[in-house]
Amino acid sequence: MFGTPKAIHRIVAGALIASTILLHPSASWALDDVTLITDFGYNGRHAYFFEALDRGYYRDAGLEVKIVRGQGSVDAIRQVGAGNAMFGFADAGPLMLARANDQIPVKLVAIVYVKPPQAIFCREDSGLKKPKDLEGNAIADNAGGATPALFPAFAKAAGIDAQTVRWVVATTDSLPGLLATNKVPCVSQFTMGEALLQSKIGPTKLVRFAFADVGLSYYGNGIIATAATIASKPDIVRRFVEATVRGMKDAFADPAAAGAIMQRLVPQVDATVAKKETEAVAELAQIPGKPLGEIDPARIEATIDMVKGAFKLTTPVTAADVYVPGFVPTR
Repeated sequence: MFGTPKAIHRIVAGALIASTILLHPSASWALDDVTLITDFGYNGRHAYFFEALDRGYYRDAGLEVKIVRGQGSVDAIRQVGAGNAMFGFADAGPLMLARANDQIPVKLVAIVYVKPPQAIFCREDSGLKKPKDLEGNAIADNAGGATPALFPAFAKAAGIDAQTVRWVVATTDSLPGLLATNKVPCVSQFTMGEALLQSKIGPTKLVRFAFADVGLSYYGNGIIATAATIASKPDIVRRFVEATVRGMKDAFADPAAAGAIMQRLVPQVDATVAKKETEAVAELAQIPGKPLGEIDPARIEATIDMVKGAFKLTTPVTAADVYVPGFVPTR
């Protein structure tokens, strides 16, 4: 009743195979699900995230990554704080404000923009030639953007009255069109977004008022996560940062390839614009002799000082409140 020896052998072999499948699930089954929310829609400046995705660097790190579009750094910080995304790409300044004034326990685990990326771009035919000319004029941006949040610091450094500037709330995607059709004289945009704006407004020239040009020096965007995620899932944080840095290295080494990948995965993004934005990000992100993504404690302190000098904070903020070291690969 037990069957022939061959039949018994087949039964035992089948059982062994089944147990092996259960003990060693497929790679896709083993991947950790991760959501990243961008700071500002899908743009060429995000190409290295998509390169890491396309080349399988996240999967190599055991991660199944979904990239969703944000509506500004403030939005990304709130979404991560609410648990709607594990990681975010957001500006250090608004993060510090969120920590001090709203008690959102979100921290930086890697930095990308080591220099201020914020700027105001105006049509040259609007007649605005210097920061003082912004007084009494309109600037469009989304409600959750980093530039409006940090504009008082720019205004203070430039010697202008921030209260006289009128902010027009618009979606991230509509900003180039508003400028191109002259609905507003100016829009806020990161410096690497100049190529996108220029491509939309044609022969009309742009005037740029960069925050760095008035002497501001602080950290811009980096990768963020909640304090709870960092404490409970440090290995996932480390793997995500390392895979992203791999994507950054590839993108900076070949911006044209990064632009092509970005357009293939997000067709509405022009490959040439993405290439130029990636080149601009490379300039903001790289310091000779320093690992990509590394957070400098002194630079964090300088960013905190900038925020404290321009804003009223309801609770004090220390470096330990806003960043955690140790997640960036050193080579």
